Amino acid sequence: MLKPFRFSVVGGNSQSRMAWINFARRAEELGYDSLLLPDRTQMKLAPFAALAVAAAATTTLRVGSYVFCNDYRHPALLAKEVATLDLLSEGRFELGIGAGAGANDYRQLGLPFEAAGTRVGRVEEAITIIKQFFTEERVNFSGKYYTVVDLPGLPRPVQRPHPPIFIGSASQRMLSIAARQANIVSPTARFARPGEAINDVPLEQKIAWVREAAGERFAQLELSQAAYQLSISDNPAEVVPPDGAPPIPRKAMSTEQAVEYLLAQREQLGFSYIQVYDGQMENFAPVVARLRGK
Repeated sequence: MLKPFRFSVVGGNSQSRMAWINFARRAEELGYDSLLLPDRTQMKLAPFAALAVAAAATTTLRVGSYVFCNDYRHPALLAKEVATLDLLSEGRFELGIGAGAGANDYRQLGLPFEAAGTRVGRVEEAITIIKQFFTEERVNFSGKYYTVVDLPGLPRPVQRPHPPIFIGSASQRMLSIAARQANIVSPTARFARPGEAINDVPLEQKIAWVREAAGERFAQLELSQAAYQLSISDNPAEVVPPDGAPPIPRKAMSTEQAVEYLLAQREQLGFSYIQVYDGQMENFAPVVARLRGK
């Protein structure tokens, strides 16, 4: 059964408190379902405080991470922060978590950028700890990477059994973990490292990995996709390039064409939770108005 469309804005480069509050309120006014903040060193705003302020400034807008890098924080402390944000936002938090976006952030922080298998292994253990924190009175865990002893699972999140967990990846192992443990799954493109050729598989194959690993719970999953490349040609609102990032190749469509494109993507691949970045928010709004909740 196809899930209704939801739309989120990814951004976090506001220069002041009021600019950030106005941005969050404008996202809510335009009908976006959520405001998501990356956990990257180049972002102007850090996630916890910024998301708390955005939640306090709005009434229906959900807030979340896109995504927390697991290696920056102990998972039990991350769970406590997330549960606190879910409590104080009255159940409007979404937890995105991942194994790190690239070596540069690690280099800037003086952290070792270990092999993908090691980082993914830590994420897998972290999710177990986080879920225990959300659902158990006390957390006890002993794994290869983490140990937690008799930790109170407080505060309790509002959303039960826990805030939705978002995982995006291009790899079969991480997508399989997401299929078993997450609520929102985003199969992504694989990017080549400098000097390497891109070695990727079609989205259909990645969704097949998710379906196989999820088993019966596949029908419960929400599949997510970024639409950063789209610009709406019949809306005069400008698409602003990402701040400090390379230009994104644009694919211009009318509102009607974009609606038909997203409907086809949902029909063929199941994508119903769509992300745009902050510079697209105004331009993409007519599509949100047409499809949100349908």
